[in-house]
Amino acid sequence: MKNKAFFFDRDGIVNKRIIDAYVTKPEEFILFDEIPKILKLIHSNSYKLILVTNQQGVGKKLMTLEDLNLVHNYMQDLLIEKCGIAFEEINFCTDLKETNSFRRKPNPGMILESAEKNNIDLKKSFIIGDSESDILAGKLAGVKTIYISSEPINTMPDYKLEDISKLYELIENLIKVNQ
Repeated sequence: MKNKAFFFDRDGIVNKRIIDAYVTKPEEFILFDEIPKILKLIHSNSYKLILVTNQQGVGKKLMTLEDLNLVHNYMQDLLIEKCGIAFEEINFCTDLKETNSFRRKPNPGMILESAEKNNIDLKKSFIIGDSESDILAGKLAGVKTIYISSEPINTMPDYKLEDISKLYELIENLIKVNQ
């Protein structure tokens, strides 16, 4: 039997986005209060929790791979402390936007690699993001898309929320329907 997953973008979904900058060190990582409860709900319903994040700050030499790993280790430790679970897998792409890398969102590479590795049924899985590139990557990979932002985009997501405050309720309903 295939697994189901929720793929999460990081900045703007799991943690507060720094406008026109990058989270380059643990002190800059501010977890959204809603995320621990949401991750527990998803995990308790046997969905895999997977992070898929573009991190071109490394490619731009604004931070090192070691810096990125420190931020992710901090995030994982914080999640364990707050809810007893963390992301099962963290996929990131440090390539610059101009490279049009297959792994870099809006391309679906990170999602497809993870699906292959974890035997994931993409039709029963979701991506949660706050940018058009997240939604495009999800559409190209064949997962359902949840867009959280008040900004308009050209690509129509399957579900749209103005902010993260209603995400728990939406996921609860989606899990019931998707059983």
